[in-house]
Amino acid sequence: MKIGIIGIGNIGGTLARKLASAGHEVRVANSKGAEDVRPFAEEIGAAATDTHGAVSGADLVIMSIPLPAIEKLPKDLFKDVPASIPVVDTSNYYPGLRDPQIADLDAGEVESIWVSRQLGRPVIKAFNNILAHSLSELDQPEGSAGRLAVAVAGDDTDAKQLVMGIVDDVGFDPVDGGPLEESWRQQPSTPGYCCDYDAVTMRKALNAAVKGEAPRKRDQLMSKMGALGPNPTHDDVVAMNRSLNPLT
Repeated sequence: MKIGIIGIGNIGGTLARKLASAGHEVRVANSKGAEDVRPFAEEIGAAATDTHGAVSGADLVIMSIPLPAIEKLPKDLFKDVPASIPVVDTSNYYPGLRDPQIADLDAGEVESIWVSRQLGRPVIKAFNNILAHSLSELDQPEGSAGRLAVAVAGDDTDAKQLVMGIVDDVGFDPVDGGPLEESWRQQPSTPGYCCDYDAVTMRKALNAAVKGEAPRKRDQLMSKMGALGPNPTHDDVVAMNRSLNPLT
């Protein structure tokens, strides 16, 4: 499959590496142009390109850039990309911690609905509710006991199934998160967010989410992270995330 990935940070870069290793034809890009991503691309066996090159002719596009940067993408980026091509949104909103305030999101708009409006096309929400370390190091073969899960939300059944196949390709169990309007259930500080759950527990966590609660809990993260000290372990971060929404 031809996969374009815009953004090669912790999540995008890990996905690029894993998907190239799985035999997909991967093209990577960022806002600085092809030369900036070329060393990484050559390292993992991908092609370096710019943002237009990443989406042109792709069978799947993964957007893995900070949420505010989505507004700065070329307005015609997807003009010639067929509507049938899935576009994956991996972003999360962290106002006050990393991102500037976005009024529509502060008013309660679902993050990926907002992203869809900025891009002018539907998106599939995936790979946003898994920690970078988990994505990089905790993959397992299909059928493994305790295999970690990733939620996938979207409105197009075929596009969602394609993305769920990619989740499996990189070593995780895909869990259907429902339509895009329900993707708030996998946003930061919800029960299913970055807790290293298997598929059964992930479904339980998504169902346990209560609309409107996550922003309040998300705003507690700074103090909770501070309490972990300067060098928290991966297990420390997972335990903190789980403590925000204990599952009974």
